[in-house]
Amino acid sequence: MEKRRLGRTALEVSRLSLGGLFISSVGAEFDEARLAILRAIELGVNYIDTAPGYANSEEVLGRVLADVKAPLYLSTKLGGRPSPFNPRSKDQLWQSLQESLRLLGRDCVDILLIHEPDRPGQYDWFEDWDRMWGPVCEVLQEARDRGLIRYTGVGGTTAYELAWIFEKGSFDVVLTAFNYSLLWREAEIALIPAARKKGMGIIAGSPLQQGWLARRFDERIRNSPPPWLAPPRREQFYRLYALADRLGMPLPELALRFVLSNPDIDTVLTGPRSVGEMDSSVRAAQAGPLPPDVLRELDDIAAMVPFRPRDEPSWCALGSHSYHGPGPLR
Repeated sequence: MEKRRLGRTALEVSRLSLGGLFISSVGAEFDEARLAILRAIELGVNYIDTAPGYANSEEVLGRVLADVKAPLYLSTKLGGRPSPFNPRSKDQLWQSLQESLRLLGRDCVDILLIHEPDRPGQYDWFEDWDRMWGPVCEVLQEARDRGLIRYTGVGGTTAYELAWIFEKGSFDVVLTAFNYSLLWREAEIALIPAARKKGMGIIAGSPLQQGWLARRFDERIRNSPPPWLAPPRREQFYRLYALADRLGMPLPELALRFVLSNPDIDTVLTGPRSVGEMDSSVRAAQAGPLPPDVLRELDDIAAMVPFRPRDEPSWCALGSHSYHGPGPLR
């Protein structure tokens, strides 16, 4: 597995990494999660990301990694615990970190991120948004001074707000999700250039766009498209599927290789639910970057819908008949 320096940090991370959003289990599902995690490590993955908000992901990882001797880098996040969570309470921030360390079975995590500071409607992290200052900044610095964390970062789902936050603040890495994939490219405009200018490590999450690119929806898009799906987006999918057919390449492989083709992206999070999915992701990564002519065609396809239509959710609703666009269900 190829490795890359994560921005200005000293971490040499695998190009393909493990996202903890789907690493959670109860009962018998633990064995499947355990096998997928161990398979990832066996194949060379050395970076794993999780968060308190990812169900019992931290607990599962702590149990599985207790007997793993291979060197690994772990990141987790502040936010969502205890509940109700007050992001301006230093006591609660410390509780969140200490509980993460306990569940993960670690004395130190390599990266601690602020979870979604770009969504102040959910958590209002900063008292002074002009200086990007709040108690969380003090906790991050104190935790670093005490050797409980090595590096700091921000992770979120908006391309422009997140870039504005880390440009004003002082962080080592950024985790961007839902805004850099085959068809959704907002992170190219401000976030990626700003992060590279500051020497930050860039972690790309959700290369399959939370299900949009995990499989094909030919029948749904062609014969019974939902009313909220913009006609230009439908045409975009027609062209994308036609390209995948011409290349003889499964859509998830095309999606993953596209993100890995960007030299500015240090590592890409994948969320396998099984050993088979992990193997498929690694095979896609080992196939290498996409050829320049394919990347140019993908750029043309992405340009058909340069910004997400208002009615479109970040999660894939093509398999659902209950989603009718933003606001109350009609």
